Amino acid sequence: MASKWIEEQPLVHRRDIQISRKSRIAAGLLVLLVLWRYGLPSSIRFGFSSKEPKQLGAVASEHALCSRYGADMLERGGNAADAMVATMFCIGVVGMYHSGIGGGGFMLIKSPDGAFEFVDFRETAPAAIVAMGKNTSAGLRSGVPGEVRGLEYLHRKYGILPWSVVLEPAIRAARDGFLVQEDLVNYIDMAVEETGEDFLSKHPSWAVDFSPSGSRVRLGETMTRRRLAATLERISADGPDAFYSGPIAEDMVASLRNVGGIMTLEDLANYTVVTRDTSHIDYRGYQITSTTAPSSGTIAMNILKVLNTYDEFFTPGTTELSTHRMVEAMKFAFGLRTRLGDPSFVNGMEEYENHILSAEMIDHIRQSISDSHTQDTSAYNPDGLEVVNSTGTAHIATADHQGLAISATTTINRLFGNQIMCDRTGIIMNNEMDDFSIPTSSPPTFGHTPSSANFAEAGKRPLSAISPAIILHPNGSLFLIAGSAGSNWIATTTVQNIISGIDQNLGAEEILATSRVHHQLIPNHAIFETTYDNRTVDFLSQLGHEVTWYPPAASMAHLIRVKPDGGFDPAGDPRLKNSGGVVALQRRKFW
Repeated sequence: MASKWIEEQPLVHRRDIQISRKSRIAAGLLVLLVLWRYGLPSSIRFGFSSKEPKQLGAVASEHALCSRYGADMLERGGNAADAMVATMFCIGVVGMYHSGIGGGGFMLIKSPDGAFEFVDFRETAPAAIVAMGKNTSAGLRSGVPGEVRGLEYLHRKYGILPWSVVLEPAIRAARDGFLVQEDLVNYIDMAVEETGEDFLSKHPSWAVDFSPSGSRVRLGETMTRRRLAATLERISADGPDAFYSGPIAEDMVASLRNVGGIMTLEDLANYTVVTRDTSHIDYRGYQITSTTAPSSGTIAMNILKVLNTYDEFFTPGTTELSTHRMVEAMKFAFGLRTRLGDPSFVNGMEEYENHILSAEMIDHIRQSISDSHTQDTSAYNPDGLEVVNSTGTAHIATADHQGLAISATTTINRLFGNQIMCDRTGIIMNNEMDDFSIPTSSPPTFGHTPSSANFAEAGKRPLSAISPAIILHPNGSLFLIAGSAGSNWIATTTVQNIISGIDQNLGAEEILATSRVHHQLIPNHAIFETTYDNRTVDFLSQLGHEVTWYPPAASMAHLIRVKPDGGFDPAGDPRLKNSGGVVALQRRKFW
């Protein structure tokens, strides 16, 4: 049958066969040349070798595309700093609803030699700051953005690849487009519902990006941000100074002044990052490092240090009681948080934070926690000060095989910041001034007094809930890079993720999938995710806690865990549809 089939086929001229063979050979040689020049993509595996490619590092963020871009930097010879810069710029493009170059944040860095550095690139109050109030105009709600300066500091001190290389992925995404996915659609809908106005379609400056065809972008469509691409290209070509002076700065100032703003070109030109002291604790033999004020890292460390005094903690049969103890520790910590503020403006802040982590304070809290009942708010906050709420934020973790590890959180605060899109540059401005406490003669929120430590002043940075953390094994090797997005849930989420990693020995995905509880003292509610175990919730209710439920969407953490064999275990929070962790692998080359 085979010979008959061959005989019945149309005759092919030998020259055609030769041309076909030559074409195949040429194509094969071209493929080999490309592989020799650029190496193999990390996703390719070959059956002829059982040896896995070397892991170069890992990235975890709220968007898998951006994590992939960060991992690409590692695979191109960069390090964790290069990966962080590429990932954060990308998040500002595709996750513009709560972060971007119009905002700022905090960064915790562990260098390969084991030294830690806390970089504060939080927004600052303009020099002409005026008293804030509930009806303050949108233009007055923006602080001086710090993200570009923060990334500049990181890249200059730790980066390897050229500045233009680490910006290229974000520029490409903004110019050529990115897929509109579930998380973006969800946040767009939330913003429109929150404001009661479809500003993304009705305001011309927003509509250019969000409604180019007359209706809002939809799931599965491609979205571009070409004005922002041009802005990033200028920052790439001319350096970070291009953001803080010249046409980009002029556009930000003009956009804010059009709606009552007071920011000036001098405010932008004078912005600088600040390096601050870190906070350190020992937890079950692990060494945990976090940040200090105006972040809330010390608050997370206080909670963990109190819980470290309990030997039987989240062991079999102790889950309910352990949860109660943890919630009580949260309440005491948030009572202490009411006096935090920018150390550059609040005298004695360093001493106060040392007191928060002192043995005397930890012992006082431990002795004040009752296993049989909860207490009135005044027991945790005797001065009656308010608890400031923060919103928004995006968290990113990066690490490399050389030992550089970074935990960073950036924000423009509420959804789409102050909802001002700069006309020419496509920059979305923050509303970070809302994080200051507001002096008022009217009855304060929940009957508590605003804290003077967090009143606005020219050049001051508002208190933030951001709490990045890096955890080392007892032997000093890297174990976990933690942190979270999600307003005041940030510190409590970070605490619970560290507990899941150390006390329960869970992997990255399991840590992030674990249900969460939050208590910030004011309002006096223990807030449980709807997936939380009902028996535990009932137990706390019986101890006098007022419990409420919240969908699993209040906090979004992304982390990198180092496995016992030294491999990287990154993961994005499953509460987001499009988050992801990526391991960077050494590209194979052929000669």
